Amino acid sequence: MLSVSNLSVQFGKRVLFDEVNVAFTDGNCYGIIGANGAGKSTFLKILAKQIDPTSGHVHLEPGKRMSVLEQNHNAYDENPVLETVMMGNKPLFKIKTQIDELYADYTDENAEKIGELQVQFEEMNGWNAESDAAALLSNLGIAEEYHFTPMADLDSKLKVRVLLAQALFGNPDVLIMDEPTNDLDYETISWLEDFLAMYDNTVIVVSHDRHFLDAVCTSIADIDFGKINLFSGNYTFWYESSQLAARQRAQQNKKAEEKAKELQEFIQRFSANVAKSKQATSRKKMLDKLKVDEIKPSSRRYPAIIFEREREAGDQILNVEGLSAKTDEGEILFENVDINLAKGDKVAIISKDSRATTAFYEIITGNKELQGGKFQWGVTTGQSYLPADNAEYFQENINLVDWLRQWAKTEEEKEEVFLRGFLGKMLFSGEEALKKCTVLSGGEKVRCMLSRMMMLRANVLLLDEPTNHLDLESITAFNNSLKNFKGTVLMTTHDHAFVQSVANRVIELTPKGVIDRYLSFDDYMTDKTIREQRTKMYTTVSVG
Repeated sequence: MLSVSNLSVQFGKRVLFDEVNVAFTDGNCYGIIGANGAGKSTFLKILAKQIDPTSGHVHLEPGKRMSVLEQNHNAYDENPVLETVMMGNKPLFKIKTQIDELYADYTDENAEKIGELQVQFEEMNGWNAESDAAALLSNLGIAEEYHFTPMADLDSKLKVRVLLAQALFGNPDVLIMDEPTNDLDYETISWLEDFLAMYDNTVIVVSHDRHFLDAVCTSIADIDFGKINLFSGNYTFWYESSQLAARQRAQQNKKAEEKAKELQEFIQRFSANVAKSKQATSRKKMLDKLKVDEIKPSSRRYPAIIFEREREAGDQILNVEGLSAKTDEGEILFENVDINLAKGDKVAIISKDSRATTAFYEIITGNKELQGGKFQWGVTTGQSYLPADNAEYFQENINLVDWLRQWAKTEEEKEEVFLRGFLGKMLFSGEEALKKCTVLSGGEKVRCMLSRMMMLRANVLLLDEPTNHLDLESITAFNNSLKNFKGTVLMTTHDHAFVQSVANRVIELTPKGVIDRYLSFDDYMTDKTIREQRTKMYTTVSVG
């Protein structure tokens, strides 16, 4: 279907890909993974022929159509929403445009041409194009009232959904998507997971959402050492098997047959679990392809994220009574919120409006004035906050050692040797520790913020979209650290695997009050009674 032959990419002296040969076949979904800077997005652009490789070529089977998720959110500002979606199928839209133009200037001479085009249009299922596009939009949370709105008038988060509908439209033979779940809520991501799990053609996707990769992928394409290696299975299988292989490599004295037996037993256990998952019916062949000799250690580096507490908190953590918040325009974000946090709670704070969750954190951390109600922290608690927007922490043009020193509590912690060692564990080794904090990438800033939180040794962690900008390795290390953390956690994240594996309680902020349940996130989202209650609790549904 789609293949890459002898592909090499070099920027100056840096070699990104070296003689890569890989083929993507029908009926499979490939998750492209690799450390930050490995070339994931570059590889997708080469497949889409948006940029040229240094050498080698990309071959798409003749007659097949490729669709690529548009990254420029303003590319279709001049077009109505429904038309933008249909433009995803370029051959179909071209014929439709020709027919419309000929009808606009109708003569007896062009009647025959219109007839020929209409035959082609019918063969491409063109007469159902508008209804198919409208259905996609509705499934992605774009209400019918917006279908004929100019793209320029849409909120940026709605534009993302329209462009996703455009990529999916018309059943493309090859579908290429870079971070398709960005700015989608859980319900929409779940719909997309189901859609792709049943998709019969070829899907190639880059995503930092592990739950999404597990739900849709039949294979993982791992970019490592300038090569791309394909592994059957989803992301969790790749991660756990590569960790097992790394441990085995470290066990020099272990016999080869013992290692092979251990790997085979792991595959059997994994296969039994995957067979129960929702994508199993359409991806049964995946299990037949799992082979011991495919498993190799990874060169990935994982930051050492370990949250320790200066002291254990008492029984009283946080009491919230009648808390309310509005926007500057007077729109209600949430009201009449009563919460009593108990020791050991790890809480998912959610809302259909991301402004509500951010306002909640800003209020209880003292960064935003109270608009109604009150809150009180327990006297034995200490809080550490990771905001969604961390820009204010990186205004001063100092190096990372001096930046981290601001939160050192002891003389030992203020020493450069200690600070550089601490930063090294967070992947800022050597000269990296002397980088100016004003030139950091988004992911580097979050790793710095996590370093700060670890230095503070708080017993309550407040996390507003903590996985934004992080790579899969950092997300995995972060996730594991929170599972092991003995204190209290309040977290808001669009990372499904993250929240499902950490939270034991879900609190939803709505314009009509709060929904509070001691349930796992999956159980909360699938509970029929709660779904009905949620519908009633929102006067207007904001996408966030």
